[in-house]
Amino acid sequence: MLTAHDLLLLVLDDETGRITPGVSEPDKAMAGAVLVDLAARGLVDVTEQGRLVVLSAEPPTEPVLQRGLAVVEEYQGRKPEAALGRLAKGLRDELANELVDGGILRREEHKVMGLFRTNRLPANNNSYESEMRSRLSFVLSGERQPDARTGPLIALLHAMDAVTKVLVLSDKKTAKRRAKEIAQGDWAATAVRKAVQAMQAAVITSVVATSAAASS
Repeated sequence: MLTAHDLLLLVLDDETGRITPGVSEPDKAMAGAVLVDLAARGLVDVTEQGRLVVLSAEPPTEPVLQRGLAVVEEYQGRKPEAALGRLAKGLRDELANELVDGGILRREEHKVMGLFRTNRLPANNNSYESEMRSRLSFVLSGERQPDARTGPLIALLHAMDAVTKVLVLSDKKTAKRRAKEIAQGDWAATAVRKAVQAMQAAVITSVVATSAAASS
């Protein structure tokens, strides 16, 4: 499972199979998660000037990361946010298909007003997701330290302002403060941390731009 798979599971409502209301820029955040995974594998990095660079052209085994690496190669030398739109194209469906094939989600087709077909992705087997949510809750309460799996997820959720929207937390104020600390912390290797920080900035920029366009 990739960070992008985990992020999709978190932002989907288990009952309705739709993106949880109020979650901003989920597709770009999942695209950012792909970059974070590529950085964690030592395949890409973000320079001190904030530019994408490919460290290895050896393709990963996962199709999602293979496509992601190919996109980064095209956008090498540019800022991460420039690649997010391209990375996000078709990504949600690709991740969903893999989760359906793995038995974690199921696909349901519905008709709106008897005319338009829509797909929903409710949970099929939520044991993996439940364990992940439990780990995230422990980290956000301060009972556990973030690791290479929980750290990027919390940082991306923080960038989306979605920590308290997608997680059931007993102390939301503490969780938000803890998420901010983790997003700014040094819990990961340098390459991964730089990628996460770049993704945060890119997602926040997208959210601000979308909000500004909607209000104009």
